[in-house]
Amino acid sequence: MMLRPAYPISTARLTLRPYTADDLDDLYDIQSRPEVTRYLLFGTRDRDEVRASLEEKIKASVLEDEGGNLTLAVVLPGSGTVIGDVTLFWTSRRHRQGEIGYAFHPDHDGRNTASARVLERLGMRREAHFVQNEFIKGEWTDEIVYATLRGEWRERCPGEQGRPTELPADQQRHRA
Repeated sequence: MMLRPAYPISTARLTLRPYTADDLDDLYDIQSRPEVTRYLLFGTRDRDEVRASLEEKIKASVLEDEGGNLTLAVVLPGSGTVIGDVTLFWTSRRHRQGEIGYAFHPDHDGRNTASARVLERLGMRREAHFVQNEFIKGEWTDEIVYATLRGEWRERCPGEQGRPTELPADQQRHRA
């Protein structure tokens, strides 16, 4: 099973599309900020590191198989500015699971409490809160897991019946 969305994916507030080489400056503005990378697995990046990251993101516009990811630029429709990205990870074919993640420029997304509200508005429920379970960048951090089952998604979005089954996941998980 392969996921190849029809791009762009647009709403009134934002557009999701594959990354392009022209996104370097916007991505650098995001990935070079300590307040953005504080909770990510990598630290602030210089321009060459961001360029390498961008090259990987450009390749990730199709989700082909387990272990892969689909990463899309989040763009403001009026200005065309990239303000962040969203990623869908296909974690297990056998268990039909995936994970989502996202990172935004601090001008457009608050700390994790605002992130949690976004997930809840999407219909995800808080499944777990692991207290100081990961040691990242010299400090113990919490992990909060949100999830939704395919049946819960179908119940919440009955008009979207075909779309979730196209995804390779019964569960979509997000670590906040």
